[in-house]
Amino acid sequence: MSNKTKISVLGNGGFGTALALHSSRLGHEVTLWGHDALYTQEIRDTRRNPRYLPKAALPSEMVVSWDGEEALDGVDLILFAVPTQHIRSVAVSLSQSIPQGVPIVSCAKGMEIGTGKLPTGILEEILGSEAPLFALSGPCHAEEVVEGKPASLVVAGKDEARLPEIQGLLSGPRFRLYRNSDLLGVELCGALKNIVAIAAGIADGLELGDNAKAALLTRGLHEMAVLGTALGAEWETFYGLAGMGDLITTGVSPHGRNRALGERIGKGETLEQILSTTQKVAEGVWTCKSIRERIPQLGVEMPISCEVHEVLFEGKLPQDAVHSLMTRLLREEQAQNQDL
Repeated sequence: MSNKTKISVLGNGGFGTALALHSSRLGHEVTLWGHDALYTQEIRDTRRNPRYLPKAALPSEMVVSWDGEEALDGVDLILFAVPTQHIRSVAVSLSQSIPQGVPIVSCAKGMEIGTGKLPTGILEEILGSEAPLFALSGPCHAEEVVEGKPASLVVAGKDEARLPEIQGLLSGPRFRLYRNSDLLGVELCGALKNIVAIAAGIADGLELGDNAKAALLTRGLHEMAVLGTALGAEWETFYGLAGMGDLITTGVSPHGRNRALGERIGKGETLEQILSTTQKVAEGVWTCKSIRERIPQLGVEMPISCEVHEVLFEGKLPQDAVHSLMTRLLREEQAQNQDL
């Protein structure tokens, strides 16, 4: 790859738009693609994304398109910034236009309902095992990227030889990338931290205080690592930027969609009420639903995730979920013990 590269960002939500703007600032030739032709045309004409990132002004040289062939023609790098539950349909619709051998970096954080697949797993199923797949994850709010505030993330992939290329291509003075060969762990971090962030938001809605939230985030991180290692990921990944870093940001920041959803739950709204009033995707809702089905099969305990599931989908009161967590069997704290 040369210093100036043709990059296609698939998905014109908040993060996709921020990545397109960041890549353009680095001097790359960028196309931002969206599946909704009418809305994408509005973005192209106004150079604004009022639904997902209203403060971002897109430069005139950035191509905005709803035509897959146009967006992917001659591309050197693809950033797949589509919500997890829509990756399959978008990948199928664009599969004939995606050039073979071009690196594809998934920027989604979640698990597919029904299959439990992570983003690159979905892409591999559609595009084939030879597709060069990577994942970008870590503590990064689109709003702050647009404002030029510093952010550090992780790019992960099994092809360690190509990781430095992508790392160098997307890094800049305000956007630093580390690399990690634990693709599974990095993607699991991005998915699982959203469940804990919902729990943190519920704690905020109930006004439980800083002590409770600190304990919740700490034990939630441990819970993420226990499940991740049971699935074959590396323990250390969960204590890096993709795990602990992203969990801190998502569980604390007012920008966090999952935390915000949890806060509304804690204040008394139902999941149905919340989903009917927002177009922004809180991936943790569907990840929680997906992971709950796998917990018994793996033989691990995930009390926080299970309580979140009961609150979201089984009608349990948030106050009762807190009581259930606080009155569990007393035990020893051990760093890598699956006994939670």
